[in-house]
Amino acid sequence: MSKKKENYLDYVPRPNALYEWKKNQKGMVEIKVHNRGVINKLAQVFFKKPKYSYIELDEFGTFVWENMDGASSIYEIGVKVRQRFGEQAEPIYGRLAQFVKILHNNHFIVYANKVKGKGQAD
Repeated sequence: MSKKKENYLDYVPRPNALYEWKKNQKGMVEIKVHNRGVINKLAQVFFKKPKYSYIELDEFGTFVWENMDGASSIYEIGVKVRQRFGEQAEPIYGRLAQFVKILHNNHFIVYANKVKGKGQAD
């Protein structure tokens, strides 16, 4: 028996509930990251580093983030990106896949159609 290979474009991303996010004054999405751990605590005390960092997404990232609703697949999001940005978005699926992987590796998003793992919340 051969196992069917999963298609990354079928994944259905959504924001991870463990991270707060909002739109800033420029209309871009900002993800709030709590700087935890011993090294971050020491940096906060001795070097006055902030307790929270804010990751600002660009126009492309903001559009993608807002379309990660837990119902749309990466393929479907790509169709919307192509409609919105046209040639600017090309090569759409290569760029989109890389962006989504970065968000997932940093636990900012989860896949709604995948089994829960470490660092994921509803």
